[in-house]
Amino acid sequence: MTSHVMEDAPGRILRSAHRAKGVEMFFETGDGTRLAYEDYGQGRPIVFAASWTLSGEMWEYQLPVLVEHGYRCITVDRRGHGRSDRPSGGYDLDTGADDLAALLDHLDVRDAVLVGHSAGGAEISRYLARHGEHRVAGAVFVSTVLPFLKATADNPDGVPEAALHATLRAFRTDRAQWFARQAQVWFATHLNDVSAATIDHTVAQCLATSPWAGAALFESLFHQDHREDLRKISVPALVVHGTVDSSAPVALTGRRTADLIPGATFKEYPTASHGLFITHKEQLNADLLEFVGSC
Repeated sequence: MTSHVMEDAPGRILRSAHRAKGVEMFFETGDGTRLAYEDYGQGRPIVFAASWTLSGEMWEYQLPVLVEHGYRCITVDRRGHGRSDRPSGGYDLDTGADDLAALLDHLDVRDAVLVGHSAGGAEISRYLARHGEHRVAGAVFVSTVLPFLKATADNPDGVPEAALHATLRAFRTDRAQWFARQAQVWFATHLNDVSAATIDHTVAQCLATSPWAGAALFESLFHQDHREDLRKISVPALVVHGTVDSSAPVALTGRRTADLIPGATFKEYPTASHGLFITHKEQLNADLLEFVGSC
């Protein structure tokens, strides 16, 4: 494919969507924030939305398998994450959904399957509510934090707001230690064989995210109510969740999400926790291939 470049400012070059696939590329959102994305393969597009504090690199065990089966895979680093810009604002889910819409518009993606892990699933939910389904053939919610985390009068099983403030205090006190302590529950290491190197690599990715962005997005995830949005989804949907997920307990999140989306398929992995895209990658890849092929 032909490479086109344009000058954005002295010393800065933005590369357009026409650059050869498989090379890191950038695009600008409506407020001028530059986001990094990668684009591999040919065929039906699968667009991946990353987890909170992780970048598109988290999908390294999914992309090769899906590309080899004839699909086009697109990943994006949300603002404040990975190689994307770190503006002071825009870490609410509405802006995240609009950034995702800007990517799909930039690439003119159609008939896509959207795949989101954790916070990425929340962005997909808001994208469908704000921008509709005309570019989308299906949606996959992996280890989701939907439909509504906060405890309220009509959501009594939710998480008390005091827990949010305790976590934010922990970030400000010793963010590195907080992430290091999460490794066991993230992977359920008492049930799954995960190397120390993989754990260290994942924690390093989390710590590379802007602390400001991480805290702001965490707060937005906690307060956003997706229940009505999920009831309106009409494209095929797959919900995948681990039974021992301590970061997003399945009874509060995955099972309720599947119940709210009309006709959703729900798959629960008995020994999986939040990081099932690594610990259960073969099972997840097989389920993704089956779902995308059926859309």
